[in-house]
Amino acid sequence: MQPLKKRIQTLRSEVEQAKAALDFAALEQELAALDERLNQPEIWHNPDEAQALAKKAASLRQTVEPWQTLSVQLMDIAELMELGDDDLLPEFEAQVVALEQEFTQRKTDLLFSGPYDNREAVVRISAGVGGLDAQDFAAMLERMYLRWAEKSGMKADTLERSTNDDAGIKTAVLEISGPFAYGKLRSENGVHRLVRLSPFNADNLRQTSFALVEVLPKIDTPDEIAIDPNDLRIDVYRSGGKGGQGVNTTDSAVRVTHVPTGITVAIQNERSQIQNKETALKILRSKLLAMKLEQHAETLSDLRAGESANWGSQIRNYVLHPYTLVKDTRTKHENRNAQGVLDGDIDGFMTAYLRESRG
Repeated sequence: MQPLKKRIQTLRSEVEQAKAALDFAALEQELAALDERLNQPEIWHNPDEAQALAKKAASLRQTVEPWQTLSVQLMDIAELMELGDDDLLPEFEAQVVALEQEFTQRKTDLLFSGPYDNREAVVRISAGVGGLDAQDFAAMLERMYLRWAEKSGMKADTLERSTNDDAGIKTAVLEISGPFAYGKLRSENGVHRLVRLSPFNADNLRQTSFALVEVLPKIDTPDEIAIDPNDLRIDVYRSGGKGGQGVNTTDSAVRVTHVPTGITVAIQNERSQIQNKETALKILRSKLLAMKLEQHAETLSDLRAGESANWGSQIRNYVLHPYTLVKDTRTKHENRNAQGVLDGDIDGFMTAYLRESRG
């Protein structure tokens, strides 16, 4: 039984070291403070604030509780083994193997070291060069991220979606919530390239198309990124609904431009002009924060126009013909099951990127 005891001791030590690296005590204190605030009746006088706090607490709980459970289970099995019942050895062995596997899964939390990694993520997908194929590819990527979110236990909401009458989408904006949503999805930021036999070409020729994926950390409060109102240009234009019905066509669409950087965000999903403006400003703040991180800028005034995520070289190739392969150009991680990747199996690419980023 000694080797098994040694494994448990080693595992307990590694778990405690991992928790120290995560500053786990601070995470527990933050969760306790959030729960205490949510238990105060007056917090619910402001439903928006209460819901934001509840969302934050739920996300933090998904990080904290698995580590707490792992620690308790290790302590319990160590105490049981002290009783020295050899008949239970096979059962202990199976439990230790399961705990070792759980720890391997939990260790990916250590890869998230960015200040915004545990934030919700705003994912904006835009069709690029390639006509209908590019718009169809953008829709394929949208589906890929929605499937990934579903498999990962994440919550996904569509903030904006601009479709094409023939096929695919022009743009889509998703908000994805869950533990380390931004930390995981930031590996997807950049240009994606698809090579396949075009279903929109009468001759069924091979077609290359592109889509841009922008991944932004969600801003919790406007104070985090304070924008000078004088730096904004806000345009209102006509929003068209399905079917061309007059009742679905209103002057509610909003385009917000940050003049110093040239960043523009247009939203028309909501019927209310106020709601569209609020959503556009949220996304604009997230884009400005992402620019600050990319450019290592101290303030918004230090940002340089035109240096955000752009149509530079692609980060990932999706080849469906003449062979099937998805390969990341940065990490060289690849997966020959291209359909599986497009069905949401992208964790391998995310982990490879995080490990590469950590050196």
